[in-house]
Amino acid sequence: MIRNYYINIIFLLIKGDMMAEKEKIAVLAYSGGLDTSCCLKLLEDKYNYKVVSACVDVGQPEEDLKEPEEKAKKYGVYAHYTIDAKEEFARDYIFRAIKANAMYEGYPLSTSLARPLIALKLVELARELNADAIAHGCTGKGNDQFRFETIIRAKAPDMEVIAPIRDLNLTRNEEIEYAKQNGIPIPTESKKYSIDENLWGRSIEGGVLEDPMFETPEDAFAWTKNPKECKEEEYVEIEFENGVPVKINGKKLSPVDIIREANKIAGRNGVGRIDIIEDRILGLKSRENYECPGAVMLITAHKALEHLVLTREELKFKEMVDSIYADLIYKGLWHEPLREDLDAFVDKTQKRVCGNVRVKLYAGSIKVVGRESPYALYSQELISFEDKDLDQREIVGMVKFHGLQAALYETVKNKNK
Repeated sequence: MIRNYYINIIFLLIKGDMMAEKEKIAVLAYSGGLDTSCCLKLLEDKYNYKVVSACVDVGQPEEDLKEPEEKAKKYGVYAHYTIDAKEEFARDYIFRAIKANAMYEGYPLSTSLARPLIALKLVELARELNADAIAHGCTGKGNDQFRFETIIRAKAPDMEVIAPIRDLNLTRNEEIEYAKQNGIPIPTESKKYSIDENLWGRSIEGGVLEDPMFETPEDAFAWTKNPKECKEEEYVEIEFENGVPVKINGKKLSPVDIIREANKIAGRNGVGRIDIIEDRILGLKSRENYECPGAVMLITAHKALEHLVLTREELKFKEMVDSIYADLIYKGLWHEPLREDLDAFVDKTQKRVCGNVRVKLYAGSIKVVGRESPYALYSQELISFEDKDLDQREIVGMVKFHGLQAALYETVKNKNK
């Protein structure tokens, strides 16, 4: 769903006006921050483009959607669009990530998971408007330039891709000076951290956090309660069908609502704070903080259910698949054929990942305390010490030959001392 906030300007008139004037049009991924606000003017001043700004809603706060709209009006861009992609993000991206237990270097992927969808929506809008280029505000040191541009170049190879901050090699101080000269507010002077937020998680970086020895201040967190303030444990039951959550505590919810409910429950129990040194695509190491309470809870429960229903060999192979899957997402290779190939394997295994998982949350910790499934490979009768159906005496021959090669190695080693 696309909402155009320019009163008295309708889509067809905009499109027709652009074509009539034959001016170059650039669709800009616009967040309202310093980088992309500078891009609004740079695209006009340095590249001679008329700008259409776009903000894709993947679950960020309402104020993060209103700010770009208001600033776009103020700066006089051709038009501004807000594109609602929350349901698509939850259904087609987050749910796939859950099935693949997608975690990169110990944290559930959130920012990187949303970037391919945002890029696709930019391409769709650019096509509708007959635009000539797609622009973004990424620098040359981060990951997002890869995530945006791989999708854009694959889906719209005929369009120019413009990254003014990177392509003009601007430093942050140079951006601030340019912003002052052009009357652009400078949010970095009032914000302590650089934050990216969507349905699946919240990333926090920059400022004092650039020192890896500096403990993350409490004011950096917004989704999770301070574990010290959590007084009581809470039990949560999650039901899965075909590898994705469908109910929490017996209540059936839509994909978006079930993720929001998971964030709310796990967040009030202090679950989901992660502080890591992350390896970026370029090879730079970066100190990153994440808040992903719902993601941690849902993936923890999902993995527990997989261990109940999948065979040992399936689990061993799926661990490799999950790792590769997460790596593809992180690197912006959502459109890579291998990702679709892996989906085929993952989807086949998930047909049996159905059932209920009970977790206990307390003061930042999460523990699986129960699981059940009609596809469970666990047999209480066979595992019992009182069962005689599995005759223990029949195992003796198998045990004698277990580790045979290692035993032969010991013999050879001793002979050749």
